[in-house]
This record gives sequence, structure tokens and C-alpha cells, in this order.
Amino acid sequence: MSTSIWQRFQEYFLRYDDLGFSLDISRMRFPDDFFGKMQPQVEKAFAAMRELEAGGIANPDEKRMVGHYWLRAPQLAPNDQLRADIVETNARIKQFAADVHSGKLANEKGEKFAHVLLIGIGGSALGPQFIADALGSERDPMDVFFFDNTDPDGFDRVLEKIGDGLARTIAVIISKSGGTKETRNGMLEAAAAFEKAGFEFSKHAVAVTGSGSELDRVAQNGQWLARFPMYDWIGGRTSVMSAVGLVPAALEGFDLDNFLAGAAAMDARTRQPNEKRNAAMLLALMWFYAGDGQGKKDMVILPYKDRLALFSKYLQQLVMESLGKKEDLDGQVVHQGIAVYGNKGSTDQHAYVQQLRDGVANFFVTFIEARKDRAAEKFEVEPGVTSGDYLQGFLRGTRAALYEGGRDSITVSISQVDAFHVGALIALYERAVGFYGSLVNVNAYHQPGVEAGKKAATRILQLQPKVLDQLSASGQTVGEVAQAIGADPEDVYHVLRHLAANDPSLQASGDQPATENFSRRK
Repeated sequence: MSTSIWQRFQEYFLRYDDLGFSLDISRMRFPDDFFGKMQPQVEKAFAAMRELEAGGIANPDEKRMVGHYWLRAPQLAPNDQLRADIVETNARIKQFAADVHSGKLANEKGEKFAHVLLIGIGGSALGPQFIADALGSERDPMDVFFFDNTDPDGFDRVLEKIGDGLARTIAVIISKSGGTKETRNGMLEAAAAFEKAGFEFSKHAVAVTGSGSELDRVAQNGQWLARFPMYDWIGGRTSVMSAVGLVPAALEGFDLDNFLAGAAAMDARTRQPNEKRNAAMLLALMWFYAGDGQGKKDMVILPYKDRLALFSKYLQQLVMESLGKKEDLDGQVVHQGIAVYGNKGSTDQHAYVQQLRDGVANFFVTFIEARKDRAAEKFEVEPGVTSGDYLQGFLRGTRAALYEGGRDSITVSISQVDAFHVGALIALYERAVGFYGSLVNVNAYHQPGVEAGKKAATRILQLQPKVLDQLSASGQTVGEVAQAIGADPEDVYHVLRHLAANDPSLQASGDQPATENFSRRK
């Protein structure tokens, strides 16, 4: 390493020794005057965050507060009712898990539950998946499976893995409104599987949902095992420290107190209004620099730890759903956002690092390092060298090679992967996303594009019965069906191809969309 880089490293290396955390931005090539030029936006972002945490309407489109920071520090919530709700819910979650683990809550035969089937999508699944993979072990009192899509084959594969263990499985259904179709479908598929196996679904089911929602009513009327709240001031992508993440984590036996404490400790550190000592603001500023405040470069996440392999997937939703916006807060069309992808090191050195080093320079890298190699006794693969030494060498070597090739990178380091440090990592990125949203003047807490996709899907589903009713045994072309029901021919074509693949009574003949003939035996 050259002297100039060593000097820059010392200037731009931030450590929180009490958190076992460090951040190195020295390999981002921002100019000396960058921080000065950004100062007005930085001050505005700090002010916006203070207002958010004080209970301001930080999501103006939906006229909602944004309170995920209160989940790990209830005393900061803006009123007594919110504080009491958070504390009481967390206590109920811990007691519920203790009752399940002790066998006080058991299945119909009095057997202890051993498995969790989590049914959710987006933030209701990604956070719990990441936590399970990061903290899970064979010693956990329960393991976890996921229905996180509406793929029938996916349902079948998960149920095959659970097998006879279904009798000892708790199904946790997570949906704020209760109307999310992917989650509703997963719940119905799970309920059918339980009933087919001879078990009463209600004696295995837990709801995490909004108070008074459709799902809440179903769970209450069906006398499910338990119901836990989802708050309207918590978005799905920042919900992992609410009941969404804490219920499965408690059932798996993870340390909830340390998980929340890690997040609270990072929050405390990243509230300070000095950007050079604030890791979350430094991340946001580096994202701004890398993409010229317009998301011109992708964010590549490379965790050098198997337990953190799903972190890039988790960050995809947190960053892209929060920041990918057509309009800014002033109603101007800006098309903001940062694309996120990644897998893990050193696997990626044998995959796409070749392009990162020598290909299109349309990205910046964030290396995630966990300094502790393993909990077990050290093993040397060569005299004086462990596998972990190699992992560290590959991280540093890849970082150096990218920098020499003119590629920028950030390095985030934690001392080890445990509940405290995973909580701290999540809190760091949640606040960095909030800061960046302020820097580029977008609402980071709504997702209008997601709703547009749901509406389009509904339109296609409403078309399907009309297509079926129109088909006859003699057969019709796509154009004939479309004209008869007043629909777009391409939509009709895709509906027919889907039905033909899944309904034996529907037949297709022909090799061109325009002339293909579809018929149905009634």
C-alpha cells in the first residue's frame, strides 16, 4: 500500500470500538471538497431524521409516522401508548416462545412443536430469512421453512421437506392488511395441507397482522394460537425488529434482547450530527458520490461470510424499494434509485469479480467483513495458516485489485456474526437509506410502483374466467376470443397458454400466436 493511501485510510477510517464495528471509505475517490459542498444537504438530512424520530409525518403520501427506530428504543416513541404497545408486544412474543419451547403450548397430541413455517412475502419474509440464515444453528429449539411466493411447486417442495414434521409445525402468517394475495394463497395451501394430514390448522396457526385486518378477524374467529400486531407506522422492509421478525426469531431461540440492543447502539452512534463520525451518513454520502446523486452506479454487496450471504438480498428490498422513485418530494420527475446485487466472497472471485475488475465500471463495491473466523477450535490448512486467513487474504486482495483497476469500494467490518452485530448492521443500513432519501429529496417510506404491479395482476386474473367462458369445444383463435370479450390479444394469449399448461380440458394446436387454436372440453 502506498503512503498516500495509508494517509487517506487514517483520515477516512471510522471505528466504534464499543460496537466492534468499523467503516473504511478511503477507497472511494471523492475529492477533498466533497464534504464541504454537501454540507447544506447533510444538515437538511439530519434535521429530517430528527423530525422523523420525534414522530413527524415522515411518509407524507400516506400521512404516516415512520417508527422503526422506536422498536429497539421504545422510550423514544412520541407517546405513552406507542411505548406501551412496543414493550407489551415484545413481552408477549417472549412468553409465547417460552410456552412453545416448554411444551405448555403443544400440538393436538401434546407433542412439542419443532418447526416453523413462515408465510409472507417481501419484507415479511426477507428479514426473517436473513436472520435465520445469519444466526441459525443445529442447536436451535426450532427450525424454519418459508412460503415466500405464490409458486405451487415451491409450496410442494417446502411441504415435502417438512414431511411428517407437519404435525409439530407452527405456521406464522404475516400480512399487514391480510389481503396480500401471495400470503393469502400460501395460508390457504398450508391450511389444506394441515387438514389433509388430519390436523386442525387453527391449532397450529399464528397471525402477525394489522389490528382489525381481514387476517386478524380470521385468526380471532378461528381461535388461532396467537395474534401479534403490525403497526401502520412500520413498513415491511423495516419490520424485522417488529413482531414480523421477532416472532420467528424467538421461536428459533435467538437472543432478541441482544438483537435489539445492537440496533439501538448503532442508532445512538448514528444520531450524532457530525457526518465524519456518523457511519450511516458516511454511507449515504458515498452512495451519493458514487452515483452522482442520481444512482448512476450499482451497489455491489460482497459479504465475506457465509452467514451473511442473504444480506445482499435483504438490502435489495431495503435500498431499491425505498429509493427507487419516479418523483421527488416536490413532485418533480427524477427517476431515482440505486440497483443492488451481490452474493458472497470468496465465491464471487470465481464468478463475477472478473467483470468488476476488467469490465464496465458501472458500480461500487461494499465489502462486509466479520473478523472472527469460527466458534470452534482453530484449524490450520497450512503451517500457521487457517481457512479464515485465506478468506481475509482474498477480501483484502480483491479490494486492492479493484482499487488498482480504478474501482471504488467501501469496507464495513464487524467483530463477529451474532445477534448484536446483525442488529447493528440492519440499523446502520436503515438509517443510511433514510439519510440518502433526504439527500436526493425522495420519500423513502412508500412504494407506489408495487401497488401498480398489484393492480395489473388483478386485471389479468379478472380476465381469466371471461376467457374460459368464451372457449368452446370447436375452438377459437386468440383474436376471436379477444374480440368477443373486448380484451387485449396478448393478454388473452398468455392466459390461454397458462391454462393450457395446467388444465387438461383445454387443448392448443398450431405454432403461431395469431393462428393457434384453443378449445375446451366442457
